[in-house]
Amino acid sequence: MQLPSAFKAKYQQLLGEEAPAFLTALSNEESVSGFRVNPLKNGLPQETISKAEGKVPYVPTGYYGQVNGKSLDHVTGWIYSQEPSAMYVGEVVDPQPGEKVLDLCAAPGGKSTHLISLMKDQGLLVANEIFRKRAQVLAENLERWGTRHTVVTNESPEELEKQFPHFFDRILIDAPCSGEGMFRKEPAGIEYWNPDYPAECANRQRKIIASAIKMLKPGGILVYSTCTFAPEEDEQNASWILKNYPEMRMEEIKAYPGMDRGRPEWADGNPELTKAIRLFPHHLKGEGHFISKFRYGSALAVDGSKRKERKKKKQQNKYGLSREQQLLFNDFRQKVIPNYQPNKLLLFGDQLYDLPAGISEIDNLNILRPGLHLGTFKKRRFEPSLALALALKPEDTQKSLEVNKEQWRQYVHGDTFTIKDQLPNGWYLLICDNHPCGFGKLVQGTVKNFYPKGLRF
Repeated sequence: MQLPSAFKAKYQQLLGEEAPAFLTALSNEESVSGFRVNPLKNGLPQETISKAEGKVPYVPTGYYGQVNGKSLDHVTGWIYSQEPSAMYVGEVVDPQPGEKVLDLCAAPGGKSTHLISLMKDQGLLVANEIFRKRAQVLAENLERWGTRHTVVTNESPEELEKQFPHFFDRILIDAPCSGEGMFRKEPAGIEYWNPDYPAECANRQRKIIASAIKMLKPGGILVYSTCTFAPEEDEQNASWILKNYPEMRMEEIKAYPGMDRGRPEWADGNPELTKAIRLFPHHLKGEGHFISKFRYGSALAVDGSKRKERKKKKQQNKYGLSREQQLLFNDFRQKVIPNYQPNKLLLFGDQLYDLPAGISEIDNLNILRPGLHLGTFKKRRFEPSLALALALKPEDTQKSLEVNKEQWRQYVHGDTFTIKDQLPNGWYLLICDNHPCGFGKLVQGTVKNFYPKGLRF
């Protein structure tokens, strides 16, 4: 890989004696792949783990190694392919079950899936992405992960701040950046780099930070991270936060072997910046990341209860089900998932969702996924969704059908298949090797296929 001469000169000056090792690692060594396992599922994906190249020491669910994107483990959300150094961001955010968390720049979803796992899928995660196509990918990845308590929005930070003043317990900004830490993994990024690019990115990042702070609760946590080495976007932005928001205090991040501390000399010399973490490819098995953590110490109190209650009443009428739809869904629920208790049923067109607790204001938001997608209403019938199947465990249903690997391959290809057992007609949760993988409708011994056409392979 050929690095720009201006890039090499910049880091030779910044890193001094370290520069040759850094530049060699970046230009001559291969990128490092990894994956996380999904603790929301029933058990470990042994087939994938058996091929792993070892555990990531700073992430309990992290492993080194490649992932087969068409494997049963991947398609059913038991694993997520993620670069190892990026995994540490979610660990630093450290969200707790029951909290309200915002992943502000969330696509494609690696960190969002990590956050909701750490939350044990309890509370509320708002995963936002400003670009529509990337937001759709984000929604698909979270659907596969099997989360019930995540809302996917497609908004600008400026719009979100109007809807969620001082609302979130924790906010992650994994900011759009110059991407220097991804040069090995995505060499095309080198073409966009120029000496002024990091400063341009830093200006955009500060606007995102300003919006995020307005959405943070008193005492809340803000994690600001990038996948670049540029001081303009890293220490200098952390310093900017401390200077412009005196209520924000940096918190020290644990440094595992191979991790570097933030470098105050690359900003204004503030020793607080050593509380941040840098991940360099010549010191750690991974690409590159910068992570900083802040706590909002203001005693500010905000009461928006009256405004939220008005919105809530409005939405109940706008998104409510008809009597026929309610009967159709109840019939399915009682027969297939009798123990499932929705929080709040929400109808978007003919699509039925379960809106998580903790959020009521959605009228003024561009939402792609308002919680768990339960299914679709057709003429006089209800069809359960793939998202619902992937959010269930085998014990959550009283109507399941064990399928073998060959039948699973037929299913994801879009084919029907037959079974030998004499079972009543109706909907069944299909389970392959303990992996819920979708719904099928049994009709006279033939399993009708409802795997989404756009996902078939």
